[in-house]
Amino acid sequence: MKVADIPKISRLSTAEKILFVEDMWDSIASKECVPVSESHKAELDRRSTKYQTHGGRLLSLKELQTRIEKRK
Repeated sequence: MKVADIPKISRLSTAEKILFVEDMWDSIASKECVPVSESHKAELDRRSTKYQTHGGRLLSLKELQTRIEKRK
């Protein structure tokens, strides 16, 4: 399903669409448990272990934006 398939949603302003999506997400998150695949769990465990073992340096927002811009 696409936004264009629902005319009332298509006519909403950007701000209204954002609020709509937030409300929809909240309704999904509060009622259902979203399953997490074993591969995602394994990746989270791997990253957590790596961080705990080797520590890490967090990037500032500016550093992150610079890295992203370099990839374009």
